[in-house]
Amino acid sequence: MTRPRPDAEATAERLRAAGHEAILDPLLSVEAIPDARLPEGPFDAVALTSVNGARALAAREELARLTGLPLYAVGKRTAAAAPSGFSPVHVAGGDGAALVELLREKLPRGARVLHVAGEERAVELSRELAPAGIAAELFVIYRAVPAATLSPATLDAAQARRIDAAFHFSPRTAATLAALAQAAGAAAHFRHITHLCFSANVAAPLAAAGWPTRIAAEPTEDGLFALLGR
Repeated sequence: MTRPRPDAEATAERLRAAGHEAILDPLLSVEAIPDARLPEGPFDAVALTSVNGARALAAREELARLTGLPLYAVGKRTAAAAPSGFSPVHVAGGDGAALVELLREKLPRGARVLHVAGEERAVELSRELAPAGIAAELFVIYRAVPAATLSPATLDAAQARRIDAAFHFSPRTAATLAALAQAAGAAAHFRHITHLCFSANVAAPLAAAGWPTRIAAEPTEDGLFALLGR
């Protein structure tokens, strides 16, 4: 389990409840950016593209200036983590492409969207929405810092072939795992693991390393669990 805490613990508990053993090695740590500045409004909507962004927004004093606006969340988990006060709340299908489609469907030309996000983003709403005449302004309020090394427990388990599958939720964590395994001289050990991925973008750095990947039917945790045992 390579996703950041606290989500790594929650997924690990779900795995254990289903009868699996879970090894936690979070490869990213999430840090707030306290001096981030809210772009000038007004805005017609707020878009959240990650759970981490939703949590970070809840701690921002600028939140009071945004409540009451419509919220567009990339998926159910992000919507659930979002602070209260937005209305209505629209939930996309779980990835950036679905969110872009939803925003294009719901918002008129000339609308302005505040995109609350981190320094590394899977989708650039400003670029994707520009052809529809919708402007998206970035409010970058957190960063994800990669780990320097894999844990000894992860390396030992991979070498001993005691890891059957790995969950991958983001391209950044997948790429970090591939890079750290290569740096440790252990990349070959991860070829014996089935890498279960949220999407083709998440799978790309793992497939490039020559590791076997499978992609969930839907980009959700439930989608990854559905791949177990198949």
